[in-house]
Amino acid sequence: MKRQNTITALAAAFALSALNLTVAGATDVTDDINPADFTVRIDNPFFPLPPGITFIYRGRKEQNKERDVFAVTDRTIVIDGVTCRVVHDRVFMRGILQENTFDYFAQDRDGNVWYFGEDTEELDKHGNVVSTEGTWRAGVDGAQPGVIMEANPQVNDHYFQELAAPLAQDEAIVLSLHETASVPLAKFRNCLLTKEFTQLEPGNVEHKFYARGIGFVLGVVVKGGKERLALVNIIKER
Repeated sequence: MKRQNTITALAAAFALSALNLTVAGATDVTDDINPADFTVRIDNPFFPLPPGITFIYRGRKEQNKERDVFAVTDRTIVIDGVTCRVVHDRVFMRGILQENTFDYFAQDRDGNVWYFGEDTEELDKHGNVVSTEGTWRAGVDGAQPGVIMEANPQVNDHYFQELAAPLAQDEAIVLSLHETASVPLAKFRNCLLTKEFTQLEPGNVEHKFYARGIGFVLGVVVKGGKERLALVNIIKER
C-alpha cells in the first residue's frame, strides 16, 4: 500500500492508491474499484481470516459480562462488484445474544484488508430484532469501503475503516508495532497497537492489539466507557 499520513474520504484516494487506480471524485470512488484486484483469501499477518476458524472473546462492558464469537465462514457475497468473505459475529451480554452481525471483507493484491459493510441486528432479551440501524454496504447510499488492516502498517498511519456516515465512520491510527498483550489464551509479543475512534462519537477511544498470525487479541476502551475484550480461545474446524 502506498502509505499516506491521513486517508480522507474527501480526497477519495484514502487507500485506492494501493491499487494504482484513478479516482474521479469522492462520489465516484466505488466506481473505480476493480473487482479483479481483490480476493477472498485473506492472509494479512495481522488480520488473517481462514474459513472454518472461530475466535472467542470474553470481557466486560460497563458492569456486564460480554462474550464475542467471531466465526469466519466459507460463504462469500458480492458487494459493489467485489466478492467478499462473510464473517458471522455474535455478541452475548450476560449470556443473551444482543448483536447478530455478518461482516464482509476482501483483500487486495497488495495485502490490505478492506471492509465492505455489514448486516447487523440488535436483539432484545426475548430474541426479537429491535434495530438494524448499523447495517451498511459499500456502493449503497454513498457508502465506501474502508481499510480494516494495512498490508504494511507503520506508526502514525491514519486511515478510515468504515465510510458510511452517518451510520459508521470508524478511523484508526497506528500507535506501535512492538506491544505486548497478555490475554487468557496466551501472551503475545510484537503486537500492532491501534487507536480506534469515530467522529460520530468523539468522546470514545479504544486501543486494539493485533498479534501477527492471529489477528485481534485485545481491545480496551481508554476513553468514554469501561470495556475490555480479550481472546480466550480459537476453534478450528477439522
